Formats: sequence, C-alpha cells, structure tokens
Amino acid sequence: MAAHGARFHVAELGDGPLVLLLHDFPQFWWAWRAQLVALAAAGYRTVAMDLRGYGASDKPPRGYDTPTSAADVAAVVRALGERDAVVVGLGIGGRTAWALPSLHPEQVRGLVAVGAGHPLLTRHVLRDRLGERTGLAATRTALARQLPALPERSLVHGDGVARVLRERSGPGWPGQEDVARYREAVRVPFVAHSALEYHRWIARSAVRADGRRFAAALRAGTDVPVLQVRGELDPTVSRATLEAGARFAHGPHRLEEVPGVGHYVPEEAPGRLASLLAGWLARW
Repeated sequence: MAAHGARFHVAELGDGPLVLLLHDFPQFWWAWRAQLVALAAAGYRTVAMDLRGYGASDKPPRGYDTPTSAADVAAVVRALGERDAVVVGLGIGGRTAWALPSLHPEQVRGLVAVGAGHPLLTRHVLRDRLGERTGLAATRTALARQLPALPERSLVHGDGVARVLRERSGPGWPGQEDVARYREAVRVPFVAHSALEYHRWIARSAVRADGRRFAAALRAGTDVPVLQVRGELDPTVSRATLEAGARFAHGPHRLEEVPGVGHYVPEEAPGRLASLLAGWLARW
C-alpha cells in the first residue's frame, strides 16, 4: 500500500479494532505470524507491516530515523482506512511505537513496547549492556555498526544473521527455519544497509538537530495506555530501564516480564505473548 511517499507491504488478518505490529532488526512481518492469527481470532483487525527498508516495503536511500518511521506508521494507519490503532513494536519497532503518541497522537489509542526502552532512556540501555558480559558484546556490536559497509557484509555473509539472533535470544531459539527465513530476508538487495541505518541514526541523534527536536517532542510523555513487555533473559534492556520508562506514561501503565525467554518474545513465547496482548487489549 502507498503511504507517506513510499509503498509498504502488510500482512493482514481479522476484523475489528486495528492492532498494528512492528518488527525488530533483522526481521520482517513474519516475526508476528503467531500473534496475527491469535489476535484476529480474539476479534481484532491485526496487521503486521514491513518497516521502511525491510521485506517487501520500499528501500529508499533515506528515511531511517525514528521520526520518519513514526510518520510511516501513522500514514499506514490512515491508508488502512482507520482513524487510530494500538501499535505493538519489538525492539526498533518498539522505539517507533513509543514515539507515535508524541508525534502523531491522532493515530494511536494505545502502545505496547516489547524489549524496547523509551527513546529518551538510551543511556540507561547502554548502561544495562555494559553491566553484562553478553551486553558488552552487544555494545561493541552496536558501535561497530557505525562503520560504513563492513557491518552490511558481516550481516549477509556466513552466520551473521544467526549470530545476531542468538546473542539476544534465550535458550532453544532460533531454530534452523527461523535463521533461514531471516537470512534470506536480509539478503534481499538494500535490506542490510537500510536495517543498519536505523541503528546509525539512533547513535548519532544526540548530536543531530533532528535528533534534538525528536527528544524535545517526547519529553512530555503520553496519556495513552502503555504496556511494556520484556523477556526475562533479554540482554538488550533491563527491567529497571523499563520501570524508568513508566515516568513517560501518564495514563494506564503495566509492565510484564515473560520468564525463560530473551529479546524475541513474539517467537520465543508466541502463545504467552498472544494471551498477554489479548487480555490487555480487552481492557481498552
């Protein structure tokens, strides 16, 4: 579908109030396959989109900053013929979900951030990672992503995708099919570069004018209902950082931790997350 000057691929199932699902790096809409089915069965129009630069969506040379991502999502809501949506995001998608009520309040009636701290808590997230051995490795990886070209080659060759998934997941995931799917998806021309550009903008946003404007827009927080979800073993963000994010949620707020899993909760614990989402959505 056409939205915000680009074309976006979506997977859709069900009827009812709109729930829009946003994937993380290095994924695409398929990450939400279990929740698409479960939430549609629970009475929701459930849509999982490929973010700009991923999957079958357009891959322009620019537009991988969080404000543009939020504008993309808001435009997709309108292109779907809906006034607003509950937006559910994992990781990078969760960062976009957090931004939406501040930047596009008309299009958001609630947000769920999975494995994602509030965008103004980037320093907390860095401290989380420095405090763990696996987190330190993740921080080195994040810094290496600022280099030109080399991170793209590392991602598309050898076990690059498997390494990214395994260093952030809990035991038993990903399986061979998961790795194969995401490896194939990231090798689509321009996907690796586009995916990494999101991370590069985040790292540089503190010294960029657009990054400072973005931070200023988010400081007031949001009044929409907020659900934060974290896998107990997620090395990318701590429970303390999510608790700190509660100060930006001035409306109903809830924090849930899923035991025994890492960052990729939608796939590591699909049934548990689907049940959690359906129960929370039923309240609003």
